[in-house]
Amino acid sequence: MIDHTGVTVSDFERSKAFYQAVLAAIGYELLAIFPASVTGRTDVAGFGEGGKADFWIYKGEPNQPPVHVAFRVSSRQLVHAFHEAALANGGRDNGPPGPRSHYHEGYYGGFVLDPDGHNIEAVFHGTPGSAA
Repeated sequence: MIDHTGVTVSDFERSKAFYQAVLAAIGYELLAIFPASVTGRTDVAGFGEGGKADFWIYKGEPNQPPVHVAFRVSSRQLVHAFHEAALANGGRDNGPPGPRSHYHEGYYGGFVLDPDGHNIEAVFHGTPGSAA
């Protein structure tokens, strides 16, 4: 089971603002910020829900190749909200919200590229034919 993950970003403040806005659309919030003076290496910020940060950004040389991270959400509406927030905050479309039945029946996802080109997704795993 994965406890937490993250991506390295080139412009910490820009990416922190991007993720704060985009992840708020799916119920995440900025929960922790640690400067390099605390970590001993670099600035980091943690995002999550329920007081537990499980997605982190780190200031540095962005991951190459870019990373793919998918956030599971509870409805198709949240996939749309995520995608719209990303586009409104500097993200680039990498696949509009919609069914992806080639993955499995009920798979509904939306993909964006963050400011460093990481492929970030919101996905709803519905049952076949569900509209939730």
